Amino acid sequence: MPIGALVEDLLHAVENGVSWITLNRPEAMNSVTWDQRERIIALLGEASADPDVRAVVVTATGRGFCAGADLRGAPSSGDRVPGDVARTIRLGAQRFIAAVMDCEKPVIAAVNGTAAGIGAHLAFACDLVLAAESAKFIEVFVRRGLVPDGGGAYLLPRLIGPRRAKELMFFGDAVTAPEAKELGLVNRVVPAEELEKTAREWAERLAQGPTRALALTKQLVNASLDSDRASAFAAEAAAQEINMTTRDANEGVASFVERRTARYEGR
Repeated sequence: MPIGALVEDLLHAVENGVSWITLNRPEAMNSVTWDQRERIIALLGEASADPDVRAVVVTATGRGFCAGADLRGAPSSGDRVPGDVARTIRLGAQRFIAAVMDCEKPVIAAVNGTAAGIGAHLAFACDLVLAAESAKFIEVFVRRGLVPDGGGAYLLPRLIGPRRAKELMFFGDAVTAPEAKELGLVNRVVPAEELEKTAREWAERLAQGPTRALALTKQLVNASLDSDRASAFAAEAAAQEINMTTRDANEGVASFVERRTARYEGR
């Protein structure tokens, strides 16, 4: 994977318009720490604001994509009082997943191994999911006597329907990559040795596209399942109005009229 600055146990680099965010705790199956989570949230925010970043890939090293949350190292507030747990979830797991969904650039998950708990939800929150043949997805919460967090009960029913979501969450069984693709949780399954190559091809293709149009499309699709038809149509019209002010929209129209390939700048 592209390697830039090592911050804690997180690798980051920007190449060809793509921000690569790589979890790098293979000895812990890339369970995500508080510090890593905060840095990933910051990197996703930076990707939204940086015109030179036009797509994001989230992946990991070793055999695991992300085995869940590692809460060691999180700030302690002393004795727990009523409301602490809910606040921790809101500011932690939910904020983490929201950062992926709200990133203004397309986000690809390249799942190299086991994705469990918040690790599975991290993948499901991404816009596109590529998985190695050896990858597995596990709604592990029930095994620990816990309620799913990190938006799982929001994401899964919208991706695969409530009955299948309940099956995964009630039993906590591992779902293989081919099974996940059949369910609709994964876009494509590839041999492990082709995962990075495929992620790079998809991300760089997105990075050459009309970035603002993609951002607005992402926003419309994400909001559509929570909207009535009138609201969705109004949002669509507003998005089109905004997008038509961009250089890329003008270039797209001009290239069609002139019968040539469009050259998008992401602006």
